[in-house]
Amino acid sequence: MLEEDFSLRLAKLRMQKGVSARDMSLSLGQNAGYINSIENGKALPSMSLFFYICDYLEITPAAFFETEDPAPVKMKPLVEKLRQLPADRLDHIETLVDDLLT
Repeated sequence: MLEEDFSLRLAKLRMQKGVSARDMSLSLGQNAGYINSIENGKALPSMSLFFYICDYLEITPAAFFETEDPAPVKMKPLVEKLRQLPADRLDHIETLVDDLLT
């Protein structure tokens, strides 16, 4: 992943979470323009701050780099709910998803 891709991915995930760059920066204990500087390609986070960013977004570091998953922020709570369903209900969900994909 190139630096530009990193910046775009961060912006996309932050917007999916519905939080401003300023609020995210402050929540991470950084100055108000910190996330904005990353999204504008002017900086990259340290490794430890990258892990804090992932925690804040409630995704794994692997999910951050998995660009084929367009909405990991939304997927995590959905998957957690699916894990609570019995097998017969999962069959119904699978049928519904198949219908939506065709």
